[in-house]
Amino acid sequence: MSERFLVVPVGKVAGCPSGVHTDSAPGRRGEGSGNGSCPVAEEHAVPILEYSREPNKYVVPVEDGARSGQDYDDNILREEDEDGLTLSSRTSGDGIPKENSPFINNRESDKGNLYDGKNMALFEEEMDSNPMVSSLLNKLANYTNLTQGVIEHEEAENEDGVKKKTVQSPRMGTFIGVYLPCMQNILGVILFLRLTWIVGTAGIMESFAIVFMCCTCTMLTAISMSAIATNGVVPAGGSYYMISRSLGPEFGGAVGLCFYLGTTFAGSMYILGTIEILLTYIVPSAAIFKGEGKENETAAMLNNMRVYGTCCIVLMALVVFVGVKYVNKLALVFLACVVLSILAIYAGVIKTAFDPPDFPICLLGNRTLAGHNFDKCLKTEIVDNVTITTKLWSLFCDSNSLNATCNEYFKLNNVTEIQGIPGLASGVIKDNLWSEYGPQGMLVEKKDQPSIPATETSYPSTLPYVSNDIATFFTLLVGIYFPSVTGIMAGSNRSGDLRDAQKSIPVGTIMAIATTSFIYISCVVLFGACIEGVVLRDKFGDSVKGNLVIGTLSWPSPWVIVIGSFFSTCGAGLQSLTGAPRLLQAIARDGIVPFLHVFGHGKANGEPTWALLLTAGICEIGILIASLDSVAPILSMFFLMCYLFVNLACAVQTLLRTPNWRPRFKFYHWALSFIGMSLCLALMFISSWYYALVAMMIAGCIYKYIEYRGAEKEWGDGIRGLSLNAARYALIRLEEAPPHTKNWRPQLLVLMNLDSEQSVKHARLLSLTTQMKAGKGLTIIGSVLEGAYLVKKQEAKRSEQNIKAAMATEKTKGFCHVVVSSNLRDGFSHLIQSAGLGGMKHNSVLMAWPSLWKQAEDPVSWRNFIEVVRETTAAHQALLVAKNIDAFPKNQERFSGGTIDVWWIVHDGGLLMLLPFLLRQHKVWRKCKMRIFTVAQMDDNSIQMKKDLQMFLYHLRLDAEVEVVEMHDSDISAFTYEKTLVMEQRSQMLKQMQLSRNEREREIQSITDESRSSIRRKNHSSWQPDGQEEHVVQLDDKQEDEAQLIHDRNTASHSALVAKANAAPDRVHMTWTKEKLISEKTRNREANVGVRDLFNMKPEWENLNQSNVRRMHTAVKLNEVVVNKSQEAHLVLLNMPGPPKNREGDENYMEFLEVLMEGLNRVLLVRGGGREVITIYS
Repeated sequence: MSERFLVVPVGKVAGCPSGVHTDSAPGRRGEGSGNGSCPVAEEHAVPILEYSREPNKYVVPVEDGARSGQDYDDNILREEDEDGLTLSSRTSGDGIPKENSPFINNRESDKGNLYDGKNMALFEEEMDSNPMVSSLLNKLANYTNLTQGVIEHEEAENEDGVKKKTVQSPRMGTFIGVYLPCMQNILGVILFLRLTWIVGTAGIMESFAIVFMCCTCTMLTAISMSAIATNGVVPAGGSYYMISRSLGPEFGGAVGLCFYLGTTFAGSMYILGTIEILLTYIVPSAAIFKGEGKENETAAMLNNMRVYGTCCIVLMALVVFVGVKYVNKLALVFLACVVLSILAIYAGVIKTAFDPPDFPICLLGNRTLAGHNFDKCLKTEIVDNVTITTKLWSLFCDSNSLNATCNEYFKLNNVTEIQGIPGLASGVIKDNLWSEYGPQGMLVEKKDQPSIPATETSYPSTLPYVSNDIATFFTLLVGIYFPSVTGIMAGSNRSGDLRDAQKSIPVGTIMAIATTSFIYISCVVLFGACIEGVVLRDKFGDSVKGNLVIGTLSWPSPWVIVIGSFFSTCGAGLQSLTGAPRLLQAIARDGIVPFLHVFGHGKANGEPTWALLLTAGICEIGILIASLDSVAPILSMFFLMCYLFVNLACAVQTLLRTPNWRPRFKFYHWALSFIGMSLCLALMFISSWYYALVAMMIAGCIYKYIEYRGAEKEWGDGIRGLSLNAARYALIRLEEAPPHTKNWRPQLLVLMNLDSEQSVKHARLLSLTTQMKAGKGLTIIGSVLEGAYLVKKQEAKRSEQNIKAAMATEKTKGFCHVVVSSNLRDGFSHLIQSAGLGGMKHNSVLMAWPSLWKQAEDPVSWRNFIEVVRETTAAHQALLVAKNIDAFPKNQERFSGGTIDVWWIVHDGGLLMLLPFLLRQHKVWRKCKMRIFTVAQMDDNSIQMKKDLQMFLYHLRLDAEVEVVEMHDSDISAFTYEKTLVMEQRSQMLKQMQLSRNEREREIQSITDESRSSIRRKNHSSWQPDGQEEHVVQLDDKQEDEAQLIHDRNTASHSALVAKANAAPDRVHMTWTKEKLISEKTRNREANVGVRDLFNMKPEWENLNQSNVRRMHTAVKLNEVVVNKSQEAHLVLLNMPGPPKNREGDENYMEFLEVLMEGLNRVLLVRGGGREVITIYS
């Protein structure tokens, strides 16, 4: 059915009485329904679009200008206030309604819907990105999440078996949804099987301390958990969700997996408890393996546990796989078993006050006897006036004869029968106050009973004594008991099923812990007050003929406890096998642990099949351990670690005072969370220090794995806030004083050029940065886009993404900063001035040499370079300029040898010495040797300079070869003059050329063509005076042609001279002597005559700027020496001369640098920042 959709104006419809809305409430009929509502007038309705109705109805459908006769759906989003009702629709362009985000940044599909009213016209242009508050509040108020875990799998499917019915709204309250599940999970196997033994072994006082510590730990954890759970909506996921979103993906994944392992091993413990109850108390004859003597019996029992446990886990896994709904339906039955068992215990305690049950135990001297193999606690008895021996006699003697040889202790002591349950009024509580720890095999004895010791201290294992099956001590009992207080997360794990999770989780969890704590503490006292100590220390009830010790206290029958505990532990095992796979599935679907991705899949209805298989496999490990007392400390570790991080999350969030930390639960404090965290850590090491270390190692490995390989998640976690606070504190501390020379390292600002597609031009700059820094210190990759920010903001964002991608490829750790500026010069200036923050500012700038500066039509490129040099100098920052940056090695390359040559011309802080050392820390340059060259003038003692430099490097702890190169004050060559002349003519030419762009291109092309033809014509007469006169500076229009001609010709001449210098460097001497000095002066005088003759022949040389001539001379001579010594080096580091103070000579400065680096492959020009960066002191 095709329908039209209308937007109803906010105001009242004309003609409607005051107080009557312009639309009927949901659930009422349309026009003519007789409910007094005012119809919507046709003229007030604005048609929007037409499309067929979909299940999600967010708008008012109107058919043919009138209201539809259909009832409104319950899911219509409502916005109601005093003035009226506004209903709006958001659809995509194809007419299919899309799910809207209730938050500010709506999707692209939402941006086409502008507000069509007049009241908010001032904001109508922002409606696509900033929705109206009324719309936002309505969506947030109606925000719900799917129910968690098993309930969604119970929803009926249609005939196709694919599409599930609509999930109903969560309906569970505090009592059903939180309190009862927590009670069921907390009260379990330890209460029924081990609590009496813990009380008897540790005594009432120490047992009270154990219970109090553990219950305090869980109560403090519940307070922290309540604060986290009420700080916003907790979607399905419970404790894992809370921890991961509070502490980040690394901690969340590590602790989530620890919680998963704890839940899985809890399943093993419950299954072992089930089998123990079955084989020890219900059907002892079902044991497959049987043994003679205590040791053999223990080994046989462990094998029975393994066989039956494996069968049980397979059966339970099949039940969970086939239908989780059956587990959920049986949950109430299991809970009823727990409640009835506890009521039976309290009823039995009350009954003992006036009518104690009859459970006699037999003592030989003060030793407790196991009552399995005899029926009377007598050595002999009189039958028909004849004294005969009993079954007990035959156990200690070699025959039934009264003259038989018997055990010495049996001969010396009498047998005594006492009541195992003397009752509340007996005063037995005084005997049970203190502990009775002992080693494995120690006999269970009643201390106040008379006994005559025997000379033989050992006894055969076949004697029916009750003894310790394991060594007992306080810390062991803590580890065994702690699993009995776990299960406090059961309510938060059902957060998706609760009507009001923020109210139910704190109240239900804390009430459940308070109730169970009262039960445990009261049981400790009542057990000690009602049961004889030797019975309490009898773990398996051998002294009471194999009855469950806690069952002997219950009323009306011990079988109430036996059957109740059996079903309770069986149900707890099923629930562990149900919950653990879903927890693993939630972690896998979060994508934070890549190798767990396969466990996020399951059956068509979402059942976690693969996770169930893994859980059953891990459970089997616990089953193979086979001892409940050995498995309990293992799961204690994992649960304690989980609780520790819950407390840590709450403490961190509270101390950081993050703006989003606004829990509805107000009864928390960071000190309580800190105490809870400390108590968890203490209990871990009290229970088992080696298990604690293993658990922490597992969590640490998972943390580092997620950090290294896991998906990047930003959950607004507390660890990020903690990092921000720590960074702020560190930045403030750094700014208090400048760093000492010993702490100086290059903090780089890398000026990166981008191409027209916003891609990185010179990615090797990032490689060099990585090799220089090795991930240490600060690195900022900066770039500038020319234009206006409002126009270029998308390009800036794309540029930043491209740079970050290149940084990831080159493994450069640092930050990216893209600036949009009206011109490049200002942009680079802003970066140099303002990049970094506080004490974490860059102190060095790295950039690439503008290799195409001569070909550039616009001098802006090289002028920007010179301005960067000037500004870094003014800012006292070091400058590194890399020539031929694209020829630098990648991070994957390795040099097997070669050298890094440092030409130390002037000292500007020692950065030249430090950089090769830093580079050699990286694998690329590790096998390269370091050579340091310095230049000696005529008056210097080069031999002493070399010794001093070697000593200086020794104190600096640098390994390098040292060489001193002597350069005399030679005459300025003709090539230098011509080079200078070409440079100045080119500079003058560029100043005078005021042509348009097209004319300039044609002019330069014509100059180039004429220059090439001139070179061919005059190649053989390049140094003759009459040939040179053709290029005298003219004032006519041919001036530019002559300048270009000279430039091209002398470029070739310079190459020839460099080759000549390489072939015969006869002017470089290593040591000055008196004779050499005299000969050099003589040669200089003779050469000066030749130079004057040249000046007479070439008068244009006399008009050159002598400062430029001297500078060019230095560049040419130094280049000859460097090329001669370091042409084969993998990298050459040179002092970078400063730019001229007079800006008129900027282009000359570029020419000087070009000449200085000519003929070298990889060059790094280094200009210090004006401070010492290396020291000889420790």
